[in-house]
Amino acid sequence: MVVRTFTIADAIFERSPGQDGDIFAGNLLDQRDNGPVTIGYGRYGPNAVLEQTIAVHDTMIVIQGRLSIWTERAAFTAGPGDIVSMQSGDKVTIRAHDEGCVTAYVTYPHWQEAE
Repeated sequence: MVVRTFTIADAIFERSPGQDGDIFAGNLLDQRDNGPVTIGYGRYGPNAVLEQTIAVHDTMIVIQGRLSIWTERAAFTAGPGDIVSMQSGDKVTIRAHDEGCVTAYVTYPHWQEAE
């Protein structure tokens, strides 16, 4: 693979599968690039809520805004610079705060293939 750089302007955002709310994902690298991980940006609108059982190992870095995350074991809030690690099988509720939220993410394996 060739070394590449990306910015959020490179992402083409699509509604997150199975979500009715203002939650979008923009993959920059994924299975089409023959690499082992998916890398991209996520965008949550104000107070958007995602309830899901995580299908892959998912690591998010909060870039702007804040998220509250609830699991069966813990609850916490993440803000700019915080890293959130979710494992395959985790049942999570993620809620953006009033200002919405932007994240960067890496998943293993590819989340679209696991959906």
